[in-house]
Amino acid sequence: MRGKDRFVVMDVAPHHCLRECELEAALAQSKTDVAADRALKETAVEHMARMERLLAKDAGAGI
Repeated sequence: MRGKDRFVVMDVAPHHCLRECELEAALAQSKTDVAADRALKETAVEHMARMERLLAKDAGAGI
């Protein structure tokens, strides 16, 4: 649309295959991050509190 890619029409089977590949790549990256100690370990409550602090910070900065 106007020179920009917006939509792709394809059969469902290849779409599922591509999605599975994306998820496997994300899992591999996550495992690499954990092994390299680039991941936070926190409870759900701690995570939500951190997200709320970040949102409040962004709102205060006018973002």
